[in-house]
Amino acid sequence: MKALPKSKILRFTEKAIHLARQAVSRYSSKFSKHRYTLPQHVVLLCLKVRKNTTYRGLLDELIEMPRIRRVLGLAELPTASTLCKAFNRLDMAVWRIILTLSTTLLPTSGVVGVDASGFDRTHASKHYTKRAELTIQQLKVTLLVDAKVNAILNLHVTTTRKHDSQIAPPLIKRNPEDIDILLGDKGYDDQKIRRLARQHEVRPLIKHREFTSLHKAWNTRLDADLYGQRSQSETVNSTLKRKYGAFVRSRRW
Repeated sequence: MKALPKSKILRFTEKAIHLARQAVSRYSSKFSKHRYTLPQHVVLLCLKVRKNTTYRGLLDELIEMPRIRRVLGLAELPTASTLCKAFNRLDMAVWRIILTLSTTLLPTSGVVGVDASGFDRTHASKHYTKRAELTIQQLKVTLLVDAKVNAILNLHVTTTRKHDSQIAPPLIKRNPEDIDILLGDKGYDDQKIRRLARQHEVRPLIKHREFTSLHKAWNTRLDADLYGQRSQSETVNSTLKRKYGAFVRSRRW
């Protein structure tokens, strides 16, 4: 009998477990029960996000996914509370490492756009929160996106009102080898960003705020076709919100 071809979700799981084993140790502590490994937890959490489901919904589907369980090496499934606690224990640094490793699988171009967008911390309607006089703090998420493959190279998340010009430098410092050309709108118009980019051999293609005729002239001389690729960053932000929602369910940050 001919073997069944690999599904997209199976190929995703194989790549995810490979990256997770590079990013994290086998167990979180030598005192852990060694029942499930950290890479297993990481991939299960990735599957939950990919399928846009709940912890219980994911575990219910995995009962009927023997090939996925085999790839993960799961003889039995964890409980929903186990996965929830695993998510709360994992640091942002772990997810950043996995994100960085995943980009090595893609043919990135070096033309990178930076753009920010806001995400609500709950899915309560704006009408209700306004009527009830509730204040819901937003997350400001800044993405570094490759313009060719729309891959997220890195990100910065904050609950403060930090200006774009303060967020861009750490992103440049973390990914200098992935950036040849940096595309940004007028929110990133800062000479410190331009100097930092050039120090890392990155060409900054950032529009100037037009206070004088000289600024207008500089903007006119920008490569319009190249700068136009900055819209891919906005496309990625829009896609994330349409696919997963414009809010985050987690109440912790």
